Amino acid sequence: MDDFQAILDEVMTAVLPVVGQGRVANYIPALAAVDPSRFGMALATLDGQVFGVGDWRTPFSVQSISKVFALALTLARDGDALWRRVGKEPSGNPFNSLVQLEYEQGVPRNPFINAGALVVTDRLLSLTGDSRGLLREFLREESGNASVDFDPVVAASEAEHGHRNSALAHFMASYGNIENPVPRVLEHYFWQCSLRMSCADLARACGFLARHGQGASGRRLLTRSQAKQVNAVMLTCGTYDAAGEFAYRVGLPCKSGVGGGIIAVIPNRCGLCVWSPGLDAHGNSVAGVEALDRFTTLTGLSVF
Repeated sequence: MDDFQAILDEVMTAVLPVVGQGRVANYIPALAAVDPSRFGMALATLDGQVFGVGDWRTPFSVQSISKVFALALTLARDGDALWRRVGKEPSGNPFNSLVQLEYEQGVPRNPFINAGALVVTDRLLSLTGDSRGLLREFLREESGNASVDFDPVVAASEAEHGHRNSALAHFMASYGNIENPVPRVLEHYFWQCSLRMSCADLARACGFLARHGQGASGRRLLTRSQAKQVNAVMLTCGTYDAAGEFAYRVGLPCKSGVGGGIIAVIPNRCGLCVWSPGLDAHGNSVAGVEALDRFTTLTGLSVF
């Protein structure tokens, strides 16, 4: 059996020289004040063990990592119908780009760029009436942490400075690809992104994807096929316009967020989360990418 604690200790030692590199997400003022020298990493096995290093118990803003869980909740209720409104292809453009939407008549390339995530939130809102509340309860259940909650300061900051997301939503609404009032969709989307969780929380929470759709309680959340779909889209689209580099270096389904977190899934083995706020030009954590690269190199664990 792998000594995961020793492996994480080794990974942390190796990546410390790059911790603090990159820039925090200063276009969201509430995130601009986060200390870029923080680093944490956690691994949750499928039998309930959790290992961690550094700031692995410190909550941070999950931001776009929330898109994975919103997608899973929507697929569980809507099935393949969702894919008529959002694609499955890498975008090749920044996560908040408007360019492709006009060429492709308001249908976003994938559910992990901002436009695609807005469509997912819109659909989940139509199906449940409360996408943000459902997402919070789901994450509390899967992480085993009943205190997981939104950060109202971050949500307000995103709403105040969310002009690009507003433009994306209104543009898609003009093509009939948003069902609910745009302000309501944006409100739920900003609150979802403002959720605060630790590496330990997120490593546990993504375990259902390592268990092929089975939740922490043993209840089936997704079919095996749907879990495969989510993992596949994470691999090809989960790290903005750097997904090819991630697949090359890390070889795992991953989803990053501009709060500095990255989750990763090793099917049949574990969930992983790494956090360090300094971002590269693509919006991915500099130290987080390095840590996952080191981890897969040390362990030989990947989907390839």
